[in-house]
Amino acid sequence: MSTSLHDRHISPQIMVGLDGSNWHLAEYVRRGGYDALRKILSEKITPEAVIAELKASGLRGRGGAGFPTGLKWSFMPRQFPGDKYLVCNSDEGEPGTFKDRDILRYNPHILIEGMIIAAYAMGIPVGYNYIHGEVWDCYEIFETALDEARDAGFLGNDILGSGFNFQLHAFHGYGAYICGEETALLESLEGKKGQPRFKPPFPASFGLYGKPTTINNTETFSAVPWIIRNGGEAFLKVGKPNNGGTKIFSISGDVNRPGNYEIPLGTPFSTLLELAGGVRGGKLKAVIPGGSSAPVVPGDIMMETTMDYDAIAKVGSMLGSGAVIVMNDTRCMVKSLLRLTYFYHEESCGQCTPCREGTGWMYRVVKRIEHGEGRMEDLDLLNSVADNIQGRTICALGDAAAMPVRAFLKHYRDEFVHHIEHKQCVVPAYV
Repeated sequence: MSTSLHDRHISPQIMVGLDGSNWHLAEYVRRGGYDALRKILSEKITPEAVIAELKASGLRGRGGAGFPTGLKWSFMPRQFPGDKYLVCNSDEGEPGTFKDRDILRYNPHILIEGMIIAAYAMGIPVGYNYIHGEVWDCYEIFETALDEARDAGFLGNDILGSGFNFQLHAFHGYGAYICGEETALLESLEGKKGQPRFKPPFPASFGLYGKPTTINNTETFSAVPWIIRNGGEAFLKVGKPNNGGTKIFSISGDVNRPGNYEIPLGTPFSTLLELAGGVRGGKLKAVIPGGSSAPVVPGDIMMETTMDYDAIAKVGSMLGSGAVIVMNDTRCMVKSLLRLTYFYHEESCGQCTPCREGTGWMYRVVKRIEHGEGRMEDLDLLNSVADNIQGRTICALGDAAAMPVRAFLKHYRDEFVHHIEHKQCVVPAYV
C-alpha cells in the first residue's frame, strides 16, 4: 500500500500503481521520466552545477545516516585517472523497512535515471545496484528495466548522443542484514564474505575494488530526477530547513492501514498516524520511529513530534530508514525487546568481540527476565553490556543492538521491574 500527500507533479518519489503494470519505460516517459537526464545533456549543464543543485535541495541520505547528498557527491575525485564506481544500496534489511522494494517494484526507472545523473555529476563510468536477495521479484523487475533503458539509449555508451558513457548492473545479495552496511556491501560485491571494513579509508577514496566509490540509498537516488527538473530550492521548500523534500515512511505494527506513505519532512507524526488509519486495537503506547535500531519513544512524546531528522533527534531517537513501528498498550515492552535482541544476536557478523559476545549476553538476559527468571541486578547488567558495545565496533550494528536496550530500559523500566518481581507481564492482555 502506498500513498502521498502530493500529486505526481510535486512528489519526488512516485510508487505508481499496486498491480505492477505501469513501471515499464513507456509509462515512466509519459509521466516525464528521463526529462531530467535530457535536460542535463541537451543544455550541457556542468557536473558542478548538478552537485550545486543537490546541495541547494537539502537532500539527505534516505538510507538511515541522513548525510547531505550533495556534499557526499562532492567528495568524489572527478579527475581521478583510474576506475571509479557508483553503488546503490538496495539491501533493505532493517526490520520495519519496506519502502525501497516498492520503488524497485513500481518505479524502477526513477532509480535508474537518478543513478545516471549521479554518475554524470561525479564522472563515474560504472555502477551497481545491490538488491536484497529475499525480494527476487524486485531484482527481476530491475533487470528488465535496465534492458529497457539500454534499448532506448538512456543507458550504455554515448547516452542520447552526448558522448557520456555509463554502464549499470544489478547484483543480488543473500539476505544478510550486515550487508546493508556500506563497506560489508562492497566486500560482498567483490565476492568476499560480507563483513565491514575499518574506516578510514572511506569508500570515497578506497571503495569497490580499492577505487573511489560513492554509495547512496535507493530512495536517495530516486529523489534526484525531480530535483533536476524542478530545482533544489523547490525541493527544499517541500520540507523544512535542513530537511528538504518528502520522505517515504514505512509504517507498520498496530495501525489500521500499514504501508508506505510519502509525506513532506516536518509533517507531524499525528498526521502520519492518521494517514495509516490510527492505532489498531488499543491506545498508542510506544513508537520506534526509524527502524528497529532506533531508540523507542513513548507515544505521548511522539504525538508532539514532527517527522524529520532534527525533531526526532531532539526526542532521543533517530529518523533512520523511516520505518515507523507503532505499538499499542497491549504490547509488553520486555517481550518486544526480547525479539529485537534476538534479531541483532542472530545478525551479528561476529567480526568484533563486543558485538559478537555482547549481543548474545543482552538476548540471554532479556530472555530470562521475560521467562520469570530475572534478577534486579540484570537491569544494570543490560545497561553495562550495552555501554561496552556502543562505540566499540567497526560498524554501526553494535550501536544498533545497544540503543534499543538502553531506550527500552530508560522509558519502560517499570515493566522490567514488574517482570522480575512478579514473574509475569504487567500487560496481561498481551497478544
